[in-house]
Amino acid sequence: MSFLAELWEGLLNALEAVRANKLRSTLTTLGIVIGVVTVTLMAAAIDGLNTAFIRSITAIGADVLFIQKYPWFNEQPWWTTRNRKDMTLADLRAVIRQARLVEGVTGESYGRATVRYGNATAAAVFITATTEQGGLVRGLNLREGRFLTASEVDGARPVIVLGHEVAEAFFPHESPLGKRVTLNQQVFEVVGVLERRGQFMGMFSLDNQVIIPITRFFQQLAWRPNVDIVVKVGDLKRMDEAREEIRGIMRKVRRVEPGAPDDFAINEQAAFIRTFQRVGGVIASVGLFITGLALFVGGIGIMNIMFVSVAERTREIGLRKALGARPRAILVQFLIEAAIICLLGGLIGLGIAWGVTYGVQSLIPARMSPVVVAVAVGVSVATGLLAGFFPAWRAARMNPVDALRAE
Repeated sequence: MSFLAELWEGLLNALEAVRANKLRSTLTTLGIVIGVVTVTLMAAAIDGLNTAFIRSITAIGADVLFIQKYPWFNEQPWWTTRNRKDMTLADLRAVIRQARLVEGVTGESYGRATVRYGNATAAAVFITATTEQGGLVRGLNLREGRFLTASEVDGARPVIVLGHEVAEAFFPHESPLGKRVTLNQQVFEVVGVLERRGQFMGMFSLDNQVIIPITRFFQQLAWRPNVDIVVKVGDLKRMDEAREEIRGIMRKVRRVEPGAPDDFAINEQAAFIRTFQRVGGVIASVGLFITGLALFVGGIGIMNIMFVSVAERTREIGLRKALGARPRAILVQFLIEAAIICLLGGLIGLGIAWGVTYGVQSLIPARMSPVVVAVAVGVSVATGLLAGFFPAWRAARMNPVDALRAE
């Protein structure tokens, strides 16, 4: 008999054995179901978090550099950076004048304010104070109206661009353009509304903000003005050159002595990604190890049940071998039986995990991707093959005479 014929016969015999022992097969799958559910949910959560992080971090821009007082992830002792001078508008103007390898340069400062229009009030709205190039550098798209102009920034004009949420809250049925809103008792004219941008890393909304000229912010709303210089390079191939050019400009304008360390930081998207991957990799490894223990326990259960099955069917094995079945055919039959039981458990567990994932998507960014589904099915079958190998090997090595004598 060819191997394919043996494989087909083993499949039919395995299906018949599973059907004949419905209760035992059902109880056996429970351990696999629990293991697959826990592993799949962990993998779905990790995959969803990775996807949400990448989607959020793209808001920063891969070709954007942030020249700031502090590094995003400081690997040095905190006291080495605490006495750094604040970034100023003079620093910003120097970069604007001297940088040649960039597409755009803007400055940003941030704060919170209470916004009012008529009888409506919104507290703790995020303020982004920037220049006329803020829209270009940040890649902002407008739903209506326009962005800030150079004359408005130079003249510190009281104009404002509303985020999507703020505009919807104050002007649900009318255009906000030309209307006047109040920021901490200061009146601003609305000149534009941003398109919806979503959330950043699930922590805060990018739409609950307003944008005003940085010069106006420093005049009337800032307590301790500090500027972040944001540079759009435009070409990823020029990132290293642009970074060194800006570093030289900043060291010169801030009068950093030759050989002395920088008193500023140049941050970029890659730093976020490296840190997230490092931390996320540790969390994923620990989480999958812990949840994998449940699958391991399920595999032990499969092995025990298969040993019992072999012991119960000793005479059947002896009869088949006496009629000419080769050890390979017996081995294949029991391996397929274990794999079928685990596959059924895996599919049931996958269905449960999919339902749970769908139900919690509003709370956490879990995602059941095709890769997670394929891994879950593959792990189920692999568990069955590994757990069933030793019982199947024992069955295949039985002496037919001794097996026929068994009671």
